[in-house]
Amino acid sequence: MPLLLQLDNVTRMFGPMTVLNDVTLHLPTGRIGLLGPNGAGKSTLLKILMGLLSPSSGSGSVLGEPLGHESTNWRLRRLIGFMPEADALVPGLTGIEYVSLAGQLYGMSRRQADRRAHEVLTYLELEEARYRRVEQYSAGMKQRAKLAQALVHDPPVLLLDEPTSGLDPAGRDAMLRLIRTLGDDHGKSVLLSTHLLADVESVCERVVILAGGRVRGVGTVAELCARRANRFKLRIQGDPLAFRAALEVAGATATNGESRTELAVTVPNEWQTAAFFAIADRTGVAVRALSRDDVTLEELFLKTVR
Repeated sequence: MPLLLQLDNVTRMFGPMTVLNDVTLHLPTGRIGLLGPNGAGKSTLLKILMGLLSPSSGSGSVLGEPLGHESTNWRLRRLIGFMPEADALVPGLTGIEYVSLAGQLYGMSRRQADRRAHEVLTYLELEEARYRRVEQYSAGMKQRAKLAQALVHDPPVLLLDEPTSGLDPAGRDAMLRLIRTLGDDHGKSVLLSTHLLADVESVCERVVILAGGRVRGVGTVAELCARRANRFKLRIQGDPLAFRAALEVAGATATNGESRTELAVTVPNEWQTAAFFAIADRTGVAVRALSRDDVTLEELFLKTVR
């Protein structure tokens, strides 16, 4: 099985401006989050992956299909279903006409495209709205219609650009469940481009952090949110002031958590967790909960971007 993405020193310039700078990524199939602030180069990277732009330098492939070759771009695009952030809907078309048109543009016959459009709209729970014009759809229905046109030709790879944009919490949860199901039950590889960290944590197995046109971090969610051995969260019963004072004498630093009895503690490298209980015993405090304070994806993202 070829890698989902193989990019080697990919750079893209627009005149004197470098939008992507020496991007190298070797990623297996699966659900991958492309995370970065506005202007990070995410949309430019997606256009390169679809064959709409060629790299200024460097090389790459999607599922073994090379990038930047005009003669083979049609094969690359048949591998990919793209859901844009903008509405990209055609006013006046019904849902079934809109999705069928996308299938025909991917190279399907009119009959094949119509049949697949019905199947996909039914799967995405738009069956009753398929004969309504797309401009009459709600925000959630428009997002599902855009997902339908990306799925109509049954591609192995989905590029989703801000798929939860404009959705209320219920619609957002429904869209994220759909994306997980497409990966888990239907074997789709997903590249989810977003600035919403919660979407990445909810859906993705791997994360690529892009900022300033450069890759700033890449790995599984678990790898990037690695535990820090010197940070703990505690919940205690008793006098927190005496307990905090004793911790600081022992070389630790404690700050209040969400309540008086919850503490965030940073300890020296040689610290043993048994020391918490020894200090608690000396100060007449009971430790009710003790856990490591993991690095969150948000912390990692902010640190990386800065």
